[in-house]
Amino acid sequence: MELFVGNQKVHEPAASNGISSVRAVISVIGEDRIGIIAGISDILAKANVNILDITQTAIEGLFTMIMVVDIAKSTVSFDELKNQLSHRGQELSVRVDAQREEVFHFMHRI
Repeated sequence: MELFVGNQKVHEPAASNGISSVRAVISVIGEDRIGIIAGISDILAKANVNILDITQTAIEGLFTMIMVVDIAKSTVSFDELKNQLSHRGQELSVRVDAQREEVFHFMHRI
């Protein structure tokens, strides 16, 4: 599969062990409440998506979380995963965005 952002081809990163790795960045933001991490993690677990890194904080009632996940063995397409995460975000009253890691890096380069 080839992925392009504009006219630029974006390459799939290789894992340090030489095996292809397909990673995505998931961001969550909204009012802090019980169950946000559990709700998002539940969707990922059911789709066989591995959480590689996670950081979260809650400050004065505002919750933010960034996850880096491995989607190489996902049992659903990336578009379906994004739809499921978005739907769960609506249920939890938070905004959930997911991007392939290479697109995330391309969009946030200096």
